[in-house]
Amino acid sequence: MIAFERIKELAKQKKLSLIEVNDKAGLGTRTIYHWKDKMPNNNNLAAVAKVLGTTTDYLNGLTNDPSPIHDALKDNEPGITWTDLDMPYGGTIPDDLKNMYKAIAEQYVKDHPDKFKGSH
Repeated sequence: MIAFERIKELAKQKKLSLIEVNDKAGLGTRTIYHWKDKMPNNNNLAAVAKVLGTTTDYLNGLTNDPSPIHDALKDNEPGITWTDLDMPYGGTIPDDLKNMYKAIAEQYVKDHPDKFKGSH
């Protein structure tokens, strides 16, 4: 599978073994090696992408650019993109939509304070 090969290559570039990447991503024993034959789930792949400083789109072969999405943003362009939301549509989210997401998140935190105790 393409994800396994790309993980293997990026790990080599970063002088990490696959076991080290696996452990840093908090995966079960030798999970990455199972991806030789089957597709990884999105959460596990995202954890590995974070360790390797890339995107899940790159690991899945949807792009040939291994740069993290934040590197693609201009220095003066704040905010998040659709890719940051794990939505592969591309483009930048309009301010009104960002504000809506922020309001939803703030309300969720207010409604569920027990889930966020000690997470500062």
